[in-house]
Amino acid sequence: MLSQTRKLAQHILPGVVRPLHIMWNQIIGFFFIVLAIIPIPSAIKSLHEPGSGPRLALTVPFIILMGAFGISSFLRARRISRS
Repeated sequence: MLSQTRKLAQHILPGVVRPLHIMWNQIIGFFFIVLAIIPIPSAIKSLHEPGSGPRLALTVPFIILMGAFGISSFLRARRISRS
């Protein structure tokens, strides 16, 4: 009985875990992209305000970093789905 259960689990689990892994990477990528988009209006507003250099110096790298994480997560999900 245990051997049959193990064989069933080895047959079913890869078919379930792989789509969950792909979906997890897509969800994480979506959240990172949203985190990158949210501060864009503030960064644009900071461009026109005098003396807002420090805010802009923190906002732009944050946007780039979150966008890069989001894109890499989507690319990872795509790589998993093609393998």
